[in-house]
Amino acid sequence: MWGKWSDGKVYIPYYITNHFSSREKAIITRGLESFSSFSCIRFRPSRSDDRDWLQIESQNGCWSYVGRSGGKQVVSLARSGCLYHGTVQHELLHALGFNHEQTRSDRDNHIQVLLHNVVSGMQHNFNKIATLNQGTPYDYNSVMQYHKYAFSRNNQPTMLPIPNPNVSFGNAQEMSSNDKARLNTLYKC
Repeated sequence: MWGKWSDGKVYIPYYITNHFSSREKAIITRGLESFSSFSCIRFRPSRSDDRDWLQIESQNGCWSYVGRSGGKQVVSLARSGCLYHGTVQHELLHALGFNHEQTRSDRDNHIQVLLHNVVSGMQHNFNKIATLNQGTPYDYNSVMQYHKYAFSRNNQPTMLPIPNPNVSFGNAQEMSSNDKARLNTLYKC
């Protein structure tokens, strides 16, 4: 986890590399700043004396390590396909310590994973793990929930909701109220 300061805020330094256009930087900055409206998380530009910081780069795909890893911590937001508000929030939630919704420890009561439809080598995205649920219910509207056809190898669903397979999920454009509640509980905001 990232540490809390005496003022009750969690300041997380970031650096946005200069291969983004001004419009792309604005999307990233809006995602960073959105956290301050509902939590004690404050992303701020990095300084030369910061030991740990998020370095936002355009690498291959949208990804981040889960939690604080120390030193320069890359968050990849590829210029093609990742520059959306919800995607920025999703990757920042990873950096803050959160996993995907479909990997939740209680997911088998809410979602059926169809591994036979998943692209070879991508099954790890559906591994059930001990997640930080923070007392919140499974959330189909979480920004951390993949869509029904995520990593499909055959245009068939890789996940189906239980008990109603027709429930819509994985379409979040921004963090849900449960996403915010989990964050605020974990960081004691």
